[in-house]
Amino acid sequence: MKRIVLGLLAATAMCLPAFAADVQPALLYDLGGKFDKSFNEASFNGAEKFKTETGIAYVEFEVSNASQREQALRRFAEDGRNPIVMAGFAWSEALDKVATDYPDLKFAIIDMVVEKPNVKSIVFKEHEGSYLVGVMAALASTSKKVGFVGGMDVPLIRKFGCGYVGGAKAAGATEVIQNMTGDTPAAWNDPTKGGEITKTQISQGADVVYAAAGGTGVGVLQAAADAGKLGIGVDSNQNGLQPGKVLTSMLKRVDVAVYNAFMDAKNDKFEGGINNLGLKEGGVDYAMDDNNKALVTDEMKAAVEKAKADIIAGTVQVHDYTSDDKCPY
Repeated sequence: MKRIVLGLLAATAMCLPAFAADVQPALLYDLGGKFDKSFNEASFNGAEKFKTETGIAYVEFEVSNASQREQALRRFAEDGRNPIVMAGFAWSEALDKVATDYPDLKFAIIDMVVEKPNVKSIVFKEHEGSYLVGVMAALASTSKKVGFVGGMDVPLIRKFGCGYVGGAKAAGATEVIQNMTGDTPAAWNDPTKGGEITKTQISQGADVVYAAAGGTGVGVLQAAADAGKLGIGVDSNQNGLQPGKVLTSMLKRVDVAVYNAFMDAKNDKFEGGINNLGLKEGGVDYAMDDNNKALVTDEMKAAVEKAKADIIAGTVQVHDYTSDDKCPY
């Protein structure tokens, strides 16, 4: 396995052009696959935008099991890749070791804080964006029961769920049915189980279901559409996966995070530290396009925009589950 991984990394690195000596970006995806239609794919889109605008290629690696993380990260560091961006909190343990061993290289991690001077930690206020789609879900619901399907049962995903509950109940939902797909990384890429959970929630009365589950969410959106109900996407704009059946998507601008990390390194503006991106910073939002415009009335949009303005102004404070491992709604 080691030979295969190193061989793949070496082959991937060959695509870097010679003129990119000063900045040689690398991107490491989380479990679930590069084209998961969600978190990883948003990372890929940010890297592709950088490559298109600058002409500078990047190396990449799709991890398939946890044992590969430190090996892959260390190999990129040994090769002098700079900056090295990791998508997902699960990279933190490997990064803590490798960033210490390579203090002159620049690293960025999304969804986790690693306190090293050469590490940019990019985290998001997912609870704020989830609150907005919760408001929209409640207003679109006729049963006033809405659902939430999380991926792996970790505090980060409960942070999504709690924000969603807060927004939904503020807008009149009487019940929010919540389920997690599992407690292992396999939960990020199990659309079949996601669909089964969705069908169960619908049988319990939910008519709008929000998925924060990586590739598993594709199955959630499919099941909701097949049942004539509405789904809500996450991370990327997933409105087009089931046109006219996805109420909205909670946008988490992972693409912008990757793009900015690469570009900052290119422009010699890369700095370590914590970036915490919410509605005010443009890090999260909700998606409107031709695929869902017929589903969202002017009144619904006005209510969501008011909630957005109130959160930005500080008059509405959305509880962050990760602050105390509790959800008060």
